[in-house]
Amino acid sequence: MRPHSSSILAAMLFVLAGCGDKSTLPAGAGIGPNPQLPQPHKTLIPTVHIAPAKGWPAGAKPQAAAGLAVNALATGLDHPRWLYVLPNGDVLVAESNKPKPPEEGKRNEGIRGWIMGKVMAKAGAGVPSADRITLLRDSDGDGVAETRGVFMKGLHSPFGMALVGDTLYVANADAIVRVPYKEGATEITDTPQQVAALPSGINHHWTKNILASRDGSKLYATVGSNSNVGENGMENEVNRAAILEVDVNSGATRLFASGLRNPNGLAWEPQTGVLWTVANERDEIGSDLVPDYLSSVKEGAFYGWPYSYYGQHVDERVKPPRPDLVAKATAPDYALGAHVAALGLSFASGAQLGPRFANGAFIGQHGSWNRKPLSGYNVVYVPFANGNPSDKPVEVLTGFVDAGGNALGRPVGVAIDKRGALLVADDVGNVVWRVRAAAAQ
Repeated sequence: MRPHSSSILAAMLFVLAGCGDKSTLPAGAGIGPNPQLPQPHKTLIPTVHIAPAKGWPAGAKPQAAAGLAVNALATGLDHPRWLYVLPNGDVLVAESNKPKPPEEGKRNEGIRGWIMGKVMAKAGAGVPSADRITLLRDSDGDGVAETRGVFMKGLHSPFGMALVGDTLYVANADAIVRVPYKEGATEITDTPQQVAALPSGINHHWTKNILASRDGSKLYATVGSNSNVGENGMENEVNRAAILEVDVNSGATRLFASGLRNPNGLAWEPQTGVLWTVANERDEIGSDLVPDYLSSVKEGAFYGWPYSYYGQHVDERVKPPRPDLVAKATAPDYALGAHVAALGLSFASGAQLGPRFANGAFIGQHGSWNRKPLSGYNVVYVPFANGNPSDKPVEVLTGFVDAGGNALGRPVGVAIDKRGALLVADDVGNVVWRVRAAAAQ
């Protein structure tokens, strides 16, 4: 009898789980402004160690930090990835996943590509994209959404959202689009109009986030790389691994910062007005390399990818080398740990979670697939002082992995709601969680 494909996959993943390396760094050594970076450890077969997607049992939820409480704002969503809070308190949820072919483009990655595709499916990333934005409204202020409905549909793997005046911008996987918005609207029926195209093609990293400038004249868009370290050709990386600046009137686009392998979260630091991002770094050189990071974004700066990491640490896999670019590479501000998959970012401005969480950044960490032991799978808070990180991360929401190593949920986007609670999109649990001060509703 021919073995079932799922049995073959299970056997292959079992074998792969024994391959690769384990972390050798002391706890916390790869975190902070000056992370310890070991020597690269390139393996023939990538380290594969993932928490298979399981979902939350009835009545279960993550654990909140001392002094905080958590409840579900909404359940039963379809792969909720990103959040945006409108001025009236309505919450927009991008229910989205990777675009279908042929958006990905044609390429032949052989057995490695096939294995990685199966691994990502096991992690919960294999469901079709709902391609919509859902609106949640907590009408009576009890922390649970009584109103829920489709706000926009027929989108193309939507992710980032931004409201400027009476115009709502949405970042699809291939373009920024806009529609008119009227406060209190529960549905948008206008046909979205394209503002600017965004790099797509192979779309190794498909998520595109956007953030409006203070005056609303510009949008800043994150675009991840089309590869791990340029193996699909640098000709496929034009305006990728970057943050782009887009003029909302003309659609004119320019490179704002580059060398950021996969930036996602974007936010203005409230004290200084400086742009910050969280970014996912490269894979396959060890469980302790390379740390994902939180960093300010300097206009015109190059952050190393793919030629180097954390400043001038050369990645020998990239051919031909570019010593000229390595020489000018800017090191990130703050390491979050290797392979934590930092995605969501929101500063605490407006948060009502107590003085411990009043001045810093909340970060949704989706969790590792290629590290032993697992990393991420939590929401952390990085304290700030004088516009910069000032202390070690504090876990705000944990318990996303059960004792058997299964992922009950995986946090992605984070946002502060109108009443100062922290919202967290959980794309495996299909929940939007709401974290509040324990004494508050």
